[in-house]
Amino acid sequence: MNMNTRNKESALVVFSGGQDSTTCLLWALKRYQKVIAVSFDYGQRHKAELECAKEITEKLGVEWQVLDMELLNQLAPNSLTREDIIVDENAPDVGAPNSVVDGRNMLFLTFAAVFAKQRGITDLITGVSQSDFSGYPDCRDVFIKSLNTTLNLAMDYTFCIETPLMWIDKADTWKLADDLGGLDFVRNMTLTCYNGIKGDGCGHCPSCKLRREGYEAFLVRYSK
Repeated sequence: MNMNTRNKESALVVFSGGQDSTTCLLWALKRYQKVIAVSFDYGQRHKAELECAKEITEKLGVEWQVLDMELLNQLAPNSLTREDIIVDENAPDVGAPNSVVDGRNMLFLTFAAVFAKQRGITDLITGVSQSDFSGYPDCRDVFIKSLNTTLNLAMDYTFCIETPLMWIDKADTWKLADDLGGLDFVRNMTLTCYNGIKGDGCGHCPSCKLRREGYEAFLVRYSK
């Protein structure tokens, strides 16, 4: 491989404007002098997601880029890209929920890596978690490690995919945000809801349930 020098001063965060990626963005800002956030326009059901990402990065003074991934919408129709498909509110007995976008994290991280290499950045940060992966196969540690190796080989470049949330649950994700001084920021500024409602969201989609249950567990687990 090329003897490239790891630029520990810079990192790229795969950024949706949701709870997890915003916590990762705050985490990165504590560790790197230069942080870039990259979001993806893939024809997602709610454009508010991108608006939220823009607002957060502006408030934090972070460079923000949006990459066009519209083809993903055509390839993988699901409840997050089609208004006529109702989001599963309960996990199915068999198979993955209909909110899974096949290949999304693989494509996002691959395109993020291409972007990062042009900037001389090696460290890619993503908010996936095996503890709370909720049936999403591309949130597992084995996938991330596999893709990291593949990206290194494909581009002859030493990437490092960082996953600060991989082994913690939602309660500890809230705790991390609190430790970073961003608890209220994450709670009020982010959009995690599958129905496109900012902050605490609709309260009944799977993402809102996981977020709320995690917050309630955080309050109990770390009450003083």
